[in-house]
Amino acid sequence: MSAIRNMDRWMVISLVVLLAIGITMVLNTSYLYSQERFGDGTYLFRKQLAAVAVGVIGLCAAVVLPPSAYRRLTVPLFVVALASLVLVLLPGIGLVRGGAQRWLGVAPLVFQPSELAKVSFVLYLAYTLSRKGERLQQFVSGLLPPLLVTGLFVLLLLAEPDFGSAFILAIIAMAMLFVSGGRMTHLTVVAMAALPVAAFLIMTADYRVKRLLAFLDPWSDSANSGFQIIQSYIAFGSGQLWGRGLGQSRQKLHYLPEAHTDFIYSVIGEELGLWGALLVVLLFGILLLRGMGLALEREDSFTRLMVFGLTLLLGLQALVHMSVVMGLVPTKGLVLPFVSYGGSAMVVHLTVAGMLLSASFRRDPPCD
Repeated sequence: MSAIRNMDRWMVISLVVLLAIGITMVLNTSYLYSQERFGDGTYLFRKQLAAVAVGVIGLCAAVVLPPSAYRRLTVPLFVVALASLVLVLLPGIGLVRGGAQRWLGVAPLVFQPSELAKVSFVLYLAYTLSRKGERLQQFVSGLLPPLLVTGLFVLLLLAEPDFGSAFILAIIAMAMLFVSGGRMTHLTVVAMAALPVAAFLIMTADYRVKRLLAFLDPWSDSANSGFQIIQSYIAFGSGQLWGRGLGQSRQKLHYLPEAHTDFIYSVIGEELGLWGALLVVLLFGILLLRGMGLALEREDSFTRLMVFGLTLLLGLQALVHMSVVMGLVPTKGLVLPFVSYGGSAMVVHLTVAGMLLSASFRRDPPCD
């Protein structure tokens, strides 16, 4: 009970409100889709409730473990995550949906290895960088090994393909290397070298080129590549200040594709208006600020980097999701943490929240 009282209350409140919004909006946005596809309007909603239940168990288990336990779990989780990223690419093992091979398991029990990979990658970087110290000032012995591992994870994700997750991992790696003491000149050279590679990957995939063109001018192909973002604009515009009202969205009725996953924030803007959309931004802002503040307070370098990386993981995914549906960045398939439909993401994100809460009331002895 004392542990519960000492947990970061603002983080808990933000998490609970986001979950409440998410559960409500998943039922709201998936009912018609579930009715037409599965003959049961609550099918996806019930699956989401099951994912939330498993995620809450993961959260409770993560809260029980001290941050030092995650240090010991780093290598096993890293091996499992890397193996699953390889397995998902093997013919006959990885499941293909929507042209992407990103899932393992047997329906309905499937999961996305990329979600586990993101967390294990953060733990790996926190573990590795906390041990390097001054060596991070050297490129070959300091920065190069974690950069090579980053490149391996990014390549495996791109092979699925999952450009969004690969982008998130690359940004997290650069940020964690920077705050750990990596030299800005080295990181700048790496970033500049990665830009032409990213441009090549975009230009050699037709669907990525179409997404980029749709981002620049969605009305040039309003019936195809620009359709999604235009419908999202309409949703936000029609919501105005106070919204149409809960359940009154028109764009979720076969206009907004993936309204319960990739474009759920558009429906929030339409039904709850500007104030509802800003509330979600505020809640993620609280999580981000409390997480970063928590990282600054930690004395143990592993815990500090772990909290920083996990907070950045949640914040970046939320930022990219909201930026996509508002047309600020090209379309990527990233869910809104704690809100969008998605079993693997929900379980992993709730477990990550538990890891952050665990660090919020514990003081591990320095292990540098």
